[in-house]
Amino acid sequence: MKAMIIGAAGFVGGYLADAIRQDLLCEVVVTKLPHEQLSRTDLDVKNLDILNPIAIFELLKEERPDYIFHLAAQSSIGYSWKNPSLTVDVNVKGSLNVLNAIRQLDYSPRVLVIGSGEEYGHIKPGHVPIPETEFLDPGNIYAATKVCQNMMATIYSQAYGLQLIMVRAFNHVGPHQAEIFVVSDFCKQVVMIEKGLQEPVMRVGNLAAKRDFTDVRDVVHAYTRLVQFGVPGETYNVGSGHAVAIQEILDTIVAQSDAKITVETDPAKLRPVDVPIIEADTHKIYDATGWVPRIPLAQTIADTLDAWRAVL
Repeated sequence: MKAMIIGAAGFVGGYLADAIRQDLLCEVVVTKLPHEQLSRTDLDVKNLDILNPIAIFELLKEERPDYIFHLAAQSSIGYSWKNPSLTVDVNVKGSLNVLNAIRQLDYSPRVLVIGSGEEYGHIKPGHVPIPETEFLDPGNIYAATKVCQNMMATIYSQAYGLQLIMVRAFNHVGPHQAEIFVVSDFCKQVVMIEKGLQEPVMRVGNLAAKRDFTDVRDVVHAYTRLVQFGVPGETYNVGSGHAVAIQEILDTIVAQSDAKITVETDPAKLRPVDVPIIEADTHKIYDATGWVPRIPLAQTIADTLDAWRAVL
C-alpha cells in the first residue's frame, strides 16, 4: 500500500506523513515545488507543480498511490488579499488539474481533498456550531477558492464515481507553523521579547474574532481516519468544536512567559473583512470515524513556544 501527499512542504505535510505511517502502515511519497525545501531525509520526495497537469498525471501513473492527500494550496488568508490571482491559480486551477489527473487513472484511489472552515464565512447569529449543511458565504478570497474546490470535487465524485472525500479543516496550530498564522506569530513575538530580540511590545490584529483551533497532530489523525472511512462525495468538518477568542489565545501565550509585555494593535495585521466567529459541528466526522481531538490548546501553545525557543 502507498500514500501520496500532494503539497507536503507546508506546515501539515511532515505531521501527516508520520500519521500515515502510524495509522495506515503504508509507504509514503510526498511532493513539493522545485524551489521548496524539505528537511526530512526519511521521505520519498518528488518535485511537482500542480499548475502542470501533465506532470500530475505522469507522477500518479508512475507511483499508483492507494491514498492521495491533496494539501497543495495557497493557505494564508492575509496573503490571499494581497495576491488573489495566485490564490485562484493554485487553489482552483491547481485543484482542477489534480482532479482531472485522478479521473484519467485506470484505477480509483481514495482521495482526501482539504478545504477550510473559512468556507462558511459570515455565520448568522445562533448558527454555531456550524454543520456541513450550513450555507456557504465566504468572507475572503482564500475561502472563496476553497468553496470552489469543494464544489468541483463534489461534482467530480458524483459525475465520475471518484472516491473523493472532502474536508473543511478549521484552524490547526502547533509547533513549526509559519509565523503568518496568529498563534505562531504571537508565540514567536513572545520568544523574541524573552531573548531581547524585540522591544517588549506585542503587535496584534483583531482580538475579538473567535476561531476553532485544533492541534495539527490531532488534525492529521482525522485525515487518516477520513481517507479510510469517509464516504466518497461527502464533506466533513475537522475541528475542536469549540471557538476561542484570539484575546484568550493571547492571554494564554503571555501567561506562559515570564517576560513583561504590553500589547498594541497593528493596523497592518487587520484584514479588510474578518468573520466574527467560526466553530465546527463535529458530529459527522465522529459518527463516521470515531475521531475526537485529544491535545488541549494550552499544551499546543506550550509546545509552540518551546519550538520557537529552540529555533531562536
